[in-house]
Amino acid sequence: MTDAARIVDVPASTLAAWAKGYTRTFPGRREVTGEPVISYVEPHHRREPTIPFVGLAEALVLSAVRRSGVSMQRVRPAIAQLEQAIGVAHALASQKLYTDGAELMFDYAEQHRGSAEGDSAMELVVVRNGQRVFTDVITDYLQRIQYGDDGYPTLIRVPAYSGAEVVVDPHRAFGSPIFQRGGARVDDVLERFWAGDSIDELTEEFGVPADQLEDVLRAASRRAA
Repeated sequence: MTDAARIVDVPASTLAAWAKGYTRTFPGRREVTGEPVISYVEPHHRREPTIPFVGLAEALVLSAVRRSGVSMQRVRPAIAQLEQAIGVAHALASQKLYTDGAELMFDYAEQHRGSAEGDSAMELVVVRNGQRVFTDVITDYLQRIQYGDDGYPTLIRVPAYSGAEVVVDPHRAFGSPIFQRGGARVDDVLERFWAGDSIDELTEEFGVPADQLEDVLRAASRRAA
């Protein structure tokens, strides 16, 4: 869960709420609940993975929604109807979301105009050249997903870095983030740096440009702080 949260750049507690749902209580107010919205596998032991690759792609899309500033609680009904309208399993991870999602989200917003849910859904869509498209934040994140012939993700470009080309490929390094250039695991390179290797040494050994290494180190330092 923590590793997946780091990949999509959200707090682990947020990802846990998306994966397992949540119940929140407040004094003098009714209980607030939220159903799970991404794929999750119940672990049999503590270190067993819980977020499958398709769930990671779903979480990336929700991370974009969160980054857009739209309330997840208010947009949840629109996402639920969007998944139903797309009509495939794991709709948030499907290429159909990229091709048809904005139109369907706009239709939902129009049908619920004036409600908090409808207004929130409308904040995710804009009209350009007569077509409904997702806002720049959503589009940027969707473009980070590479789809296979079956319309489902085969690779994710990690959004936590401003310049480093880091990807997650379920067929390489057991799904751990790797540098696209050279294929080295990010964690392996970081461990070597913390152990005392210089950026020049790491660049020469792993074939990763120095500016990309520095970008990854800055992001790791921010998380540690």
